[in-house]
Amino acid sequence: MTASSEASQATSRLLAVRQRIAAACRASRRAESSVTLLAVSKLQPTQKIRELHAAGHRAFGENYVQEALAKHAELSGDVHCHDIEWHLIGPLQSNKTRAVAETLHWVHSVDRLKIAERLSAQRPPSLPPLNVCIQVNISDEASKSGCAPLEAVPLAVAVSKLPNLRLRGLMGMPAPGLAPEATRAQFALLAALYAEASTMVPGMDTLSMGMSDDLELAIACGSTMVRVGTALFGLRPAVA
Repeated sequence: MTASSEASQATSRLLAVRQRIAAACRASRRAESSVTLLAVSKLQPTQKIRELHAAGHRAFGENYVQEALAKHAELSGDVHCHDIEWHLIGPLQSNKTRAVAETLHWVHSVDRLKIAERLSAQRPPSLPPLNVCIQVNISDEASKSGCAPLEAVPLAVAVSKLPNLRLRGLMGMPAPGLAPEATRAQFALLAALYAEASTMVPGMDTLSMGMSDDLELAIACGSTMVRVGTALFGLRPAVA
């Protein structure tokens, strides 16, 4: 495939996803502007990011800290890509918080106060507050990161008091392979926690849930940010 055809494909995929979001918003009687699209570029080459950026997209999410930092280092010096907004959506260990606090714009995976405290303490004063979301394990899977639902609101209140962070909201993902109604129930749980936390933490604006296969259902349940990878980039490259 030529460079021009790949760029055209990136534009087509972006338009198709935006059309899906717009249709879902109309069905829920919501403004299309109420939902933000986050492109999940996990394991995708930087050329794919460049193509989507050239098509007009700016917000990209990465699952792995080292991959996020490497892509940031490569693309932040690119005159065409310097305005990318970088989101970490995967797990964050305490020994990697400094590099994230010094570099990225969002962290969606705060699941305990210790991580938030380190991010706040390590955020350089020359940078604006780091945008963060509390990740909630709404599927109750032992293998999945996130705080327990009962811990979400108290954690949100505690994180909101840290000086160099801006608590934007909550993030979660349902278990894979569920029937639509079971997925809806898990989205509804996160939406209810978000509503409860919002009464105690004014200014939250982000309910991050929904991916390529279920973004319409997530929007119907109140999502304000959908995290889309496959529908924008195609299948991820195989990992050796």
